[in-house]
Amino acid sequence: MTWSLTGTVGDARGSSAGRGRSRRARASSPVTGSLFDPDKFDDADASRDDARTTEAPAQPRALTVTEALGYAQRALEGRTLVVEGEVTEFNCKPGYKAAYFTVADASSPMSCMMWRDRYKASGMELRAGMRVRVTGMFTVYVPKGRMQFSVARLEPAGEGDLRQRVARIAERLRREGLMDDARKRPIPAFCQSVCVVTSPRGKAVHDVIRTLRRRNPLVRLLVCGVAVEGADAVAQLTRGLEVAAQARPDAILLVRGGGSYEDLMPFNDEGLARAVSASPVPVVTGIGHEPDTTLCDFVSDRRCSTPTAAAESVAPDLGQLTALLDGATTRLANAMGAQVASRSRSLELLASRPVLASPYAAIVGARERMLDQAQDRLVGVMPDLLGRRAVVASALATRLGTVGGRLLASEGELLGFLSHRLRHVGPAIVDGRASALASTAGRLDALSPLAVIARGYAMATDEAGHVVSSVGDVSAGDVIGVRVADGTLSCEVLQGTPRACEDGCDGRPAPARREA
Repeated sequence: MTWSLTGTVGDARGSSAGRGRSRRARASSPVTGSLFDPDKFDDADASRDDARTTEAPAQPRALTVTEALGYAQRALEGRTLVVEGEVTEFNCKPGYKAAYFTVADASSPMSCMMWRDRYKASGMELRAGMRVRVTGMFTVYVPKGRMQFSVARLEPAGEGDLRQRVARIAERLRREGLMDDARKRPIPAFCQSVCVVTSPRGKAVHDVIRTLRRRNPLVRLLVCGVAVEGADAVAQLTRGLEVAAQARPDAILLVRGGGSYEDLMPFNDEGLARAVSASPVPVVTGIGHEPDTTLCDFVSDRRCSTPTAAAESVAPDLGQLTALLDGATTRLANAMGAQVASRSRSLELLASRPVLASPYAAIVGARERMLDQAQDRLVGVMPDLLGRRAVVASALATRLGTVGGRLLASEGELLGFLSHRLRHVGPAIVDGRASALASTAGRLDALSPLAVIARGYAMATDEAGHVVSSVGDVSAGDVIGVRVADGTLSCEVLQGTPRACEDGCDGRPAPARREA
């Protein structure tokens, strides 16, 4: 597994003065573009301050820590203050004598404590995001050096400004479609390369490294170290996404450990949220713990509850994959074995069939046996059948000889009688019919068009053979046939003149027709 650190790294673990050096000093010493082994990486070795010793004049007696805390206690206690801010954390578990919560503004948080009986008497149920007005005083717990605000009175002051601002940005991003599931890209099931954008000094990067090493050491991991808190956090996170995308991994993990609402505010920045949605590489977020949700979670391609869950989502467990492949191999082998056995049995059954074992005997032999059996039946049946047919034919011949003579004699007498009548009556019938036929033929000849044509007349027909009986049946330019006594003339119609205008409607004779 390859581990690479790129980008700019600044410490984002808090602002406590007791961490060796201030956040500003550590953020001013970025680590860029260096490779490191996660097993040897140590926060304590990341950077150290130069020891500075100066000569100083004589000073008053130094106070002990207890004395200093006593001064602070006497200076703070007894001053009643009214403070207004947004509730970012609240804790009042059963068995606690007091309710503990944090009130913050845009710059600083303040730890508060309110005794349980006073909290119940206030009638309020605190939750993150509420804006409250608290009345009380600062107290110092000397044995542990802790300062907190002891609340005597609690009043509502409206919804928190931070959450309202985040809600407005979220609604704007939602209207633009950046939170739509259809826009989000699928994460590869088997990522070969993953880039983590987070603080190199936080617990999140070590959780991701341990998870990937445990689940799938074949995944190549790149770490882009950035600040996740502070004024430069948004710029470094945005730049870290760009550097991570340039490495072309299969997925980018944008993660950080848990913290207060104010600690997670860089991940509610609108510019960073737009950078996450515009990343050319799918982004998986694991910011804070399960209840924590930021704008980057809404616009990312996959949201996980913790950095560990984000690492698990992009690196399937190697043992599970091995077991899955082993199971698939076993099932495939069993299925193939069953298929081969089934096909083998089917092949054996087919091979045992007579038609395949001995095709000639099964096909030709069976036909030969059928032919022999048919021949045997035919040889056995034909003599008997022919004998029965001969008996029937003999009986019919006898009957015909007996009855046929009488039938022929009777029909001969009838035929002679009819012949005699025909000789006597026939000429009279034929002469009458001949006279009628001659008369009809004369009348038909008189009505025949041919006889009319023979007397000098003509008959015109169109191209379809229909008789032209009117000038309206044809038009100028039509070709007609004119039949005369000895043949047919083909003529072209130049003009048709009705009978009323035969001499010319204008007093002039009609034009002559031109023969074709």
